[in-house]
Amino acid sequence: MHIISRFMRFFFHHFYHSFAGTYDFVAATVSVGRWTNWIESAIPFMRGTRILELGHGPGHLQRSLRDRSLFAVGLDESLQMARLAKRHAGGRANLTRRVAQSLPFAAQTFDTVVSTFPSEFIFDSRTLSEAQRVLRQRGRVVLLPAAWIVGRKTIDRLAAWLFRVTGEAPVNVVDIITERAVRPLERAGFETEIRQIEIDSSVVLVVLADKR
Repeated sequence: MHIISRFMRFFFHHFYHSFAGTYDFVAATVSVGRWTNWIESAIPFMRGTRILELGHGPGHLQRSLRDRSLFAVGLDESLQMARLAKRHAGGRANLTRRVAQSLPFAAQTFDTVVSTFPSEFIFDSRTLSEAQRVLRQRGRVVLLPAAWIVGRKTIDRLAAWLFRVTGEAPVNVVDIITERAVRPLERAGFETEIRQIEIDSSVVLVVLADKR
């Protein structure tokens, strides 16, 4: 399993960079068309009007936030994803290429920090410390770390199998997320809560972390 885990990290790194152009196709395929709905399920949990997205990817959430007249900023270290996001979110998108462990924003700038299906950077103590710093009082972190398909259709079963193979839908997912995300968030000074949202024969895991 350790070898598989290393291979999957290597694969997803190149998927996010060298092969970023295939991201939307692969995401839509493995989620059986649910990917955009999964990402947008974070929106009802957000607070305020000033939103920072860490790891904006191809920019779909940025576009949705802008369509709702929210002030949204997207941050990502991938040049390839920045190009995709500019195309999807439009020329008015507020995007910056930096790493989440060192945010180029003043303290108490945002009401919500959000990240959907992030890689391991989101669990870094430096990332969480920076999120705490840039959030306003009563600000919130919204994380979507995992989702899985529970439908009974043949294509849903195939998608569920793919998620299990890639480690995206572990058997004890809540326990794993508690260990990897909730406890670090609590150490960083957040009050946390885990929600499970049902969307079209699938389950999305949402981690809410409120600034104390």
